Order: sequence, then structure tokens, then C-alpha cells
Amino acid sequence: MSSSSLLRARPAVSTVAAAAVAEIRCRGAAAAAIRSTTSASSSSGDGVRALSSCSSPVTSDSRRSYASSTSSALHIQQPLVLPSSCISLAAGRHDESSVSTFDSAGQRTLLSTAAAEPDGNDGSNGDGDGGSGGGGRSEDEGPKQASASVVKQQRLSKVPISEVLNAKHTLRWVEPVIDQHATIQEGMAVAIERGLSGMMVVDRESTTSTSSRERGKVVGMTTSRDLLRVMHAGFKEGKTADELVKVTVKEFMTPLSQVIYARPEETIGTCRIIMAKLGVKCLPILSHGRVEGLITARDISEYSLEAREGVSAKGGKKNYLKHVSERVGLSVNTSMAEPPAYLKAQLALEQNPLFINVGVAEMPHPFKTPESCGMNARDHGPNDHSTDTDLSEDAYFVCEVNLPDDAAEGEVGTYKHLTYMGVADGVGSWREYGVDPREFSHRLMDECEHILTEASENAREDADRHRIIAPAEVLAQAYERVKAANIIGSSTACVALFDNARHQLHFSNLGDSGIIVLRHIDSDVAGSLKRDRTTPRADRKSDLRVAFVSQQQLRSFNHPYQFGWTGEELKDDESSFKTAADSCTTSIHIRRGDIIIMATDGLFDNVDIDDIAKVALEWEQKNGFIRGGDIAAREKRWSMGNSMSVQSCETLPELAQTLCEKARENSLDSSVDSPFAILAKENDIMWSGGMPDDCTVVAMHVVGRRSDDVLDRSNN
Repeated sequence: MSSSSLLRARPAVSTVAAAAVAEIRCRGAAAAAIRSTTSASSSSGDGVRALSSCSSPVTSDSRRSYASSTSSALHIQQPLVLPSSCISLAAGRHDESSVSTFDSAGQRTLLSTAAAEPDGNDGSNGDGDGGSGGGGRSEDEGPKQASASVVKQQRLSKVPISEVLNAKHTLRWVEPVIDQHATIQEGMAVAIERGLSGMMVVDRESTTSTSSRERGKVVGMTTSRDLLRVMHAGFKEGKTADELVKVTVKEFMTPLSQVIYARPEETIGTCRIIMAKLGVKCLPILSHGRVEGLITARDISEYSLEAREGVSAKGGKKNYLKHVSERVGLSVNTSMAEPPAYLKAQLALEQNPLFINVGVAEMPHPFKTPESCGMNARDHGPNDHSTDTDLSEDAYFVCEVNLPDDAAEGEVGTYKHLTYMGVADGVGSWREYGVDPREFSHRLMDECEHILTEASENAREDADRHRIIAPAEVLAQAYERVKAANIIGSSTACVALFDNARHQLHFSNLGDSGIIVLRHIDSDVAGSLKRDRTTPRADRKSDLRVAFVSQQQLRSFNHPYQFGWTGEELKDDESSFKTAADSCTTSIHIRRGDIIIMATDGLFDNVDIDDIAKVALEWEQKNGFIRGGDIAAREKRWSMGNSMSVQSCETLPELAQTLCEKARENSLDSSVDSPFAILAKENDIMWSGGMPDDCTVVAMHVVGRRSDDVLDRSNN
């Protein structure tokens, strides 16, 4: 991680930590700009609640996606996450000063009624006689009627979300709260009886002011999906239903530091983007430290319908006959359709396990020496660019283990071959305080690998006690071991697990490292996945697409959340230090032929994701994995048993190395703005060119056979 990253901490016990706990300041003009920008921002915790679903939709830059959806588009410098300071629930309010309607084109119209003004003040251009041309109205014609003025305002997507909340509360006021000590059973009852899909969790014994005594202090949030998730996890652990319904809401709620929220002045369009990008179904509306209410996708849909068709849009004979009568009830002969033709070839392979080949490359900061790290070529002097990987503050691990299968349903001796991998990016600013930034990140990755190898060895002796370990749990255990060893420092981290039987990639990411998945998808059937909309279909050489981009977590621009230790536990909720529980955790379905890139920000800050895809395509074509973009020919080769796994295994390090070299090249090019520079300017920070940094790339290729498979070797 570049030394321009910021880190905040409180005084620690050790001498080194005592100096380091002060805010680690960046050097150079860029650092000054960052401090001047972020100091004006309001603080808020981060940590997107991605444990439920944090997968980002396809975007050209995952960091830009996060920043634009939670910062720039909302005119703030910080992600919209509920601050952990005093938050209370506001009483319901409704502003009846105006009524909004929408025409068929989705244009919002504001209807306001005003009494007629006396002659000369009624908007006419006359002098009291009705204006030019005569036709003045006599006093005995009676009082003038109220006139309605119609003013075109904006489209539905531009309407403030507060109007949706007001309309919801006007129709029905239900307080969306539940006590933190309530059980799952009570939570389900409240959700069903009140028709809630989300609830704010409150501490009744603590208040933020005299006016919030009844509602209590907000301590978190829970949703109906959380209730189902906890029940499912409990059943997998062998707990009974009676045991699970007694679990309290406090044990599984989303803490304040991970709750995504919106502000009343933000628009319906912005809220829709946030909900879609971060996979959340409920958004608390926060105003001046108070939660005004919760907005769901259903609330927005109902508001849109009512605004377009009126309050009677959901009722009456006409609406039933128009929208419901021909769509209610299924025939007794109803069946499920066959999967689309373009998926059948892939689905035919679903029953077969997949395997993953891994290639790793790393490259240090170009201006790094054993003694220091320069910000630019002038600082570095006449020395050659650094190539000593031992100087890199990045770290990684790749580990293959055999662990008991969770889905074996009690069968003894059923093991799964699993591949874990991870990257970590140490915070270089610790160097200013006499701390080697490499120690924390390298120790964190070492402990991840030790935990997995120990679990694999212990599983042979006691399979019941050692099951598959989730990436978040690996990070949590490794973090505790690093703290126990009193390793001072901090680091971002990303750990993933490839499940070859279920074709799943599970991962947990904290900070600005991440994962992207590249996949060949025909544009004609790409659906919501990213399409090449600029190159004509006939001129395209390939349909390699960015199918997935992991979510990054930033406190502010160039200030990622991180694992860290200063010598003592920090109680400051505004600290940049987070735990594995705050990481973005999700799972994605993987297909044969996919290319997966896990890397530190040294890659993503300097190489656009579309350019990463181009490099990957060149690697595929060079080695014959895809010829002329012919997906059908590749699948025919697979059906004949030729996976080319050996060649994939042998050449993957070349792909990783090429990406590292591309990142190095772009970082030193001041003539072309990198993704880092573009995002900096979007955050009002002047930066041009690339961002020199350490870079580590773990490139993965999903194949149908192991690289040591004799049959596959004979087919190459």
C-alpha cells in the first residue's frame, strides 16, 4: 500500500506504538491534498454489510464503482454508513405542502393551489381591467375561483427519497424497531405483524436524548433475510428449532459500522443505485442523527405506481381486470422450462468437479530501496527501478488442503480438496515511525497458511471437529495470532476459497485489494452482464467480459479500512482498524474457462479492468485456449477430454507477470491518467499519471482436469 494511505489510531503501550498511534501523515503534495479534502468531510464508519450480499455489478473499476455510488454521486467524501455515535429514531412526519404526480413519460408535476389575487396581481399583464384587449371582470361576477398552477419539475428518478418516506408514513405509520434483547421468534412475529422487511435494533436502556427515551438508542439493524440466514446456519450446525428461536437479535444484527444509509435529500435514482450495487433491500433514511424511517425497493415501486396512476392504482374492478385476472393461477400441468441453449453445454459439466491452476507474480514499488521508499523519481535518485521482491510490503499465500466435507451428511472419511489463496498489502506509512510495514502483512498471510495446514492435519485425527473453514474465519484467526505476537502495523487483506465440487469461489475482502472474474459470454445472451457496446459485433475478436468485481471498502479516498495493531485494542469507532466481521464476504459461481484475478491495489490503481481483460485475452490466444473467440470450438475440445490444464498451469505465471509489468509501466507514465488519477480528480484532488506502488497478482484459470492428470497430459 502506498505511503499516501492514512491511518488513525490512539496512543499505544509500546514506544514505537506511541509514536505510530498519532495519525500517520503522508508526504508530498498528494498527501497534503488528501488531508485537506478529507478533513472537511464528516466522519462515518464503513464496512459494507456484504455478509448477506456484497457482490458488485459489472463495472469498469470496482473502486470507482464504490466511490461513485457512495461518495461522488451523493456529494459527500465518506461512504454512507451509519456513524456509531448517537443515533435515535425520529417520529413520523409528513409534509403536505405539495402533491407530486407523474405523467405517462415519467415527468413529475407539482400541483399547488392558491387563492386568486386581486386585479393587477393575478399574473395578468393588464392594469386591473383584465389586460390588453379589455374583457375586464366586474366585481359583481362573484369571487374568483381558485386556480391551479402546474409546473414541470423532474423525472421520477430525481424525486427526493424523503417524498417516498412521507407517502409511506402517511398511508401507514409503523415504527420499524425491535429491542436488541428480543429473540428470533419475537423478531419474526414483529416483522410479519408489522409487514416489515427490515428493523432498526435499539437499546431500550440507553437513550441519546430526553426525547428518545421510548425508542432508545439505535445499535444496529436486522432484516428478514438475516433471520433466515441465522436459522439456516444454525440447522447446519445441528441446532434444533427450539434452540434457534431463542437466539437474541443482538447476536446477529448488522452493527452500526456496517449499516448503509441514505439522506432525505438524495434521490430515488441514487437510492436505487446504492441498493443494487451493494445488494441491500432496506435503506435507513438518516437526518441529523435520527433515523426517519426505512425505505425498501417495494416502497419505491409502490410510490412510482401511485404517482403514475393515482391512489386507486392497486384496487377496483378495472385494475383487477387489467392486470390480475389473466395472470392469477397456474395450470396443474405447469412445469419448469429447459435451461437456455447457450447454457446447456456449461450445465452438462456441472456434475463434474472443476480445478484451478494458480500463477503468482509480485513486483515492489519502483522507487523502493532497503533504506527508504521515494514518492517519485527525484526522491529515488539515479538508481535503477527496484526489482527485489523481498522489499515488497505486499504478501500472499496459496494453500491446497483436504478438509472434511460439510455436506457429507454424517458420512465418515469424506474429504474435499480445497484451494485457498490470499493477498495482503502492508501500510507503508508505518516506516515513518520505525516500523517495518512488511512484518504485519507477511505475518498475517503466514498465519492464514498455518491455520489451514494445521486444520488439514488435525482433521485426519478428528474429522468431526475440523470442517471447512470460511475465508472470514481464516482471517479472523490469523488476525488474533498476529495481535498475540504483538506485531505492530496494519494491512488490507483478501482471502478466497475455491470449492471445486460446487464450482464456488468464496472470499472475504477488507480494504482495497480485490478479485475480478473474466468470462467468455456471447453479447447476444449477456443479459445484465457487461457488453461491448462500442465495437460492432462482426468486428469483435472475443467476448471475454468482466463478469464480477469485488467490493472495496474505503473510509475515504485512498484511505482503505485495514487490519491493524498498535500494541493495545482501540475503542475508537472512527478508527480505520476493522475486523474480519467487517469484511466484504460473498460467494460467486465459477465456470470452466473463467480467469480469476486476485490482486492488491498496485494493479487496480494503475490498470483499468477492461485493460486487464485485454491482457488476459492475449494470454489465452497466445496459448491456444481460445481461437478467434470461438466459444463453441473450445467447448468441443473440452467434450473430447482436452482441458489443456498442463499448459494452463505452466503459463499462468506469465499472465500474472505481464499484469505486474503493465501496472509498473502505467504507474511511471505521467502522460495518461490511471484509474487512481481519475478517481482522485473526481474527489477534487489534483493527480495525474499513475500511482507507483507494490503490486502482487494471483492469476487463476478454471480447468476441467488437474494439471497432473495423465489423460489430460496426453491430450496436450
